Amino acid sequence: MPKALWIAHVNVLDAEKLAAYASAATPVITAHGGVFLARGGAYEQLEGPDHTRNVVAQFPSLQAAHDCYHSEGYQAAIKLGEGGFQRSLMIVETIE
Repeated sequence: MPKALWIAHVNVLDAEKLAAYASAATPVITAHGGVFLARGGAYEQLEGPDHTRNVVAQFPSLQAAHDCYHSEGYQAAIKLGEGGFQRSLMIVETIE
């Protein structure tokens, strides 16, 4: 079964709100089998608009990634971070 990646491109607006979101979201993501592969580290923007933060998390399946995002716990984490960041977030299935 293919794995899935969450790929997020983030612009941080309020570091405290982002930290509150991350503290609440991390255990929900790991409970759904998510493992962070990249989380705010160094990067080189080659094309397209730049973002202040980039995050990649791997999940055991597309369904697990979907279920995590739509879970009550993750939706509560998003509310904690409201106004703290702008982002685009996608789920991408990997190649086996």
